[in-house]
Formats: sequence, C-alpha cells, structure tokens
Amino acid sequence: MIHFHLILFLTLTLFSNKVAAQEFDIVIKGGHVIDAKNNIDTAMDVAIKDGKIAGVAKNIDGKKGVQVVDAKGLYVTPGLIDIHGHVFAGTEPRHAYSNGFSALAPDGFTFRVGVTTIVDCGGSGWKSFPTFKENVIDRSKTRVLAFLNIVGEGMRGGTYEQDTHDMDSKLSASVASQYPQDIVGFKVAHYNGPEWIPVDRAVAAGNRSDLPVIIDFGGSNPPLSIEALFMKHLRPGDIYTHAFGQLDSREAIVDLKTKEVKPFVIEAQKKGIIFDVGYGGISFAYSQAIPAVKEGFYPNTISTDLHTGSMNNAMKDMLNVMSKFMLMGMDLKEVIAASTWHPAKAIKRENLGNLSVGAPADVTLLAVREGNFGFFDYTGYKMEGDKKLECELTIRDGKIVYDLNGIAAPIVVR
Repeated sequence: MIHFHLILFLTLTLFSNKVAAQEFDIVIKGGHVIDAKNNIDTAMDVAIKDGKIAGVAKNIDGKKGVQVVDAKGLYVTPGLIDIHGHVFAGTEPRHAYSNGFSALAPDGFTFRVGVTTIVDCGGSGWKSFPTFKENVIDRSKTRVLAFLNIVGEGMRGGTYEQDTHDMDSKLSASVASQYPQDIVGFKVAHYNGPEWIPVDRAVAAGNRSDLPVIIDFGGSNPPLSIEALFMKHLRPGDIYTHAFGQLDSREAIVDLKTKEVKPFVIEAQKKGIIFDVGYGGISFAYSQAIPAVKEGFYPNTISTDLHTGSMNNAMKDMLNVMSKFMLMGMDLKEVIAASTWHPAKAIKRENLGNLSVGAPADVTLLAVREGNFGFFDYTGYKMEGDKKLECELTIRDGKIVYDLNGIAAPIVVR
C-alpha cells in the first residue's frame, strides 16, 4: 500500500510538473481558420490559455499544449452566436416563452451545434427578468444574454403581449441599467394592431440605454408599412428579425409580383438596419429567401428562433439554417461572418465572435459533410444539396464542452 501511494504521488507530481511546464491549455492544430473580424481565411493553428485566445499562427507546437485538438480537414471559427432564441424555459402553464413550456433550456441545444452564445429574444420583460437571470442565465454553461421585452410580462402570449399599458420604456431601461452584463437590447413581439406604440416605446428604451431594438412585426390587417418602420421609426443598428418571412399579416421584403427585393429594403440595409433571419416555425419562406439571396441581398445575421415549435420542424438548428444559406448562394466565409462577428457587433459585444488574442476562448470546429441532403421550409418547398455543416468540437471559455468524435487528446470526460 505504501509503494502504491508513493507511485501515485510521483505520477501526479510528474504530471503536474509537465502541465506547469506547458505553455497552453489547448492547441488546435491543422484547421482552416475563418475569422471575419481579423480577415483570416486560411490554415492556422490556435492556442488557448486561461480561457482566452493566446495565439493564432501558422505553426504552434502541439507539445506546448496540455490538450491538442486535431483539426485537419475542419474549419475553425469563433463560437457561433445565435441572437434569436427562446431559452426562458420553465414549468408555468400558459406562460408560452416566458418561464413556460415553449422555451428550451439552452445547454442541450447549443454546444452540439457550435453555439456558445445565445440571446433570449424577448422571453422576459422588465417584471420577469430577475427570474430569468436566476433560473437560466446564472445556471447555464452557454453564455446567455437577453433582449428585454418591452412588455413587462414578457412573451406570455395572448392578451399580455397586446397590453400597451405594460409597455414601459422607463422601467425597461431601468432594468437594463441594472443588468448591463446580461441585457443587450429590447424586443417588440407579436403585437397585432395598427399602432406604432410598441415600436416607439422600445426605441425610447433603446435611446435611454444606448442599446438596439429587435422587431418581430406580429401582424395587422392591413399590414403596417415596413418602409415606415425602417425609415421613420428605427435607427441605424436596430434589428428586423424574421426578415424572410411571408405571411398575410406582415409585409414581405421581396415584392410578390416582381420577385425582387423592394428598393427601400436595400436602402434600409445601407442605412444600417440589420436584417436577421430569425427562422422560427413559420417565419422563413424560400419564396422570399431564394430571390433575395440571388439578388445579392444577404442577411446581416443568421439566427434560429429556437423554440419547441421550430426545433423539430423545418428549422432544426443553427447549422441547418446556415447550410440552407450556403445552398442558396452565400459562401462559407459569409455564412460564418453572419453567425459570429456580425451578430457580436449587432449586440455590442465586440469581445465575442472573433479569435483575437485576449478574446474569450469560444471556438467552434466545423466539418462540411458531403452527401445528399434535403432542406425544406414550412410550406413544403424543398431544396436538395450536397453539403451540410456539422459540429465536431465546441470550446466555451477555454474548455472543451462538446467533442463529437473524440478529436481532443487526451480526452477529458466531464
């Protein structure tokens, strides 16, 4: 027994000394790095130390890493950022996306598709945000941020989201000032009426807080003018989500007769309005996306609108949505930029979405699978493609949180 303890002590000592002598925690070797902020699109190695990016260079010695990741044949990107999800999961009946059953706990749906940051898009309002922070933000390994709903009750559905008396710009801005690390803007969602009250109050909160707003035009009959929305009510940096939706109650960005993007939409993007995918259950149609992308009108940001009604339907997950835009004509570099650096800028978190030295070590390794794949929308329209993105490994804050095929050595099982 004494000899066993002595051998164990010497082994642990030698291992500790070896670890102490090594310069990096993780070295990612042999991958193709795509980093839009730093204009990198080439084969590079990446080193990580103490939760930060420690180096990006042509040849970093793998022996200097406690762990080495073999990224040969893979793309190495910043951790993906999904700026439109619904993760205020709960058990309250009739609460929809606000502490209810329509939202999802994030960790089971993020790391396996390379997402390291997800923004809950309006699930909580100024009344319910503290519950969301305690129950979800502070208990998740995924970085969870929030667009605060201009409705105090958040996305509880029904009459709650139509109550203009609960849309308070001062109280919303006050809560945002109390939680600056968590709240990245304000949300308008599901309002069914001809008034501009929700939009204007959200923008007022944004002006008070110097934060963007994200707009989900709920519906109206006749539909409210999106030209007026873009040119008269929103500011540069504000976000229009569900950009490729086609519903009777909401004006579309592509003219249904000419099949061309409306000229004022192009001008709005030039003005600085951010067009976000926000795929969702029925908020993306190929009839809008295909002609837009063909014309060169690309989304600024790619997001999922993840919830229980979208994940098992046409949307599925972040990588499926990204793969669809590749199939429609965006190249991989553009798709990665719209899923990393562009959303980081949109939510004013420019420390994220890039692999700069000193940045948080959120890293995603992607494979481009080849085969026969079908990509359909909620209308049943289907496109067939021969490429699909798949996540091989995800690193969050310098720790491997998902490894599909055990490409890290040594493998650490947690």
